[in-house]
Amino acid sequence: MAWLRTIVTACVLAVPALAQDAPKAPESPEPPMTYERLGRILFALDENAQPAGAGFQLTISGVPMLIVTDQAADRMRAMVPLRRAEGLTAEDMMRMMQANFDTALDARYAVAKGRLWAVFIHPLSSLEKDQLISSLGQTVNIARTYGTLYTGGALQFGGGDSPGIQRQLIEELLEKGEEI
Repeated sequence: MAWLRTIVTACVLAVPALAQDAPKAPESPEPPMTYERLGRILFALDENAQPAGAGFQLTISGVPMLIVTDQAADRMRAMVPLRRAEGLTAEDMMRMMQANFDTALDARYAVAKGRLWAVFIHPLSSLEKDQLISSLGQTVNIARTYGTLYTGGALQFGGGDSPGIQRQLIEELLEKGEEI
């Protein structure tokens, strides 16, 4: 139980370091997110976006993304395919799980249908415009940084493993620099 107390303490102390982009309080409440409203936002992000069944295909910063909605279940999912899941090592999986805890932010790494994905999943109706846009950016960022920093692109939660792992490179370079 000492390990649990250590983690809880680290997490409580790290609360100010939470990186999720907290939406600013709107001056007036936003209307519920619908398929139509989602489409207007996505077309503003990519004028070449295309409806695809109950979702959309678009490209954000050169990264193709699929958005799927289910209004009856009040869910949406943004997905970027990364690679085949076959061949993922235990180390790969461990690193992705660590990132899901502290640096992937609102986006996540996931495995489905034999593929590794960068995903963002949220109830549709309560999704706010700025939250959607930030989370799509985070999903693109974890796709781009897969295999390197595994980050959603903003600050990170201080109670996880990623800061130490990322600091390791700096330490290694500083150590090499001492020989000069």
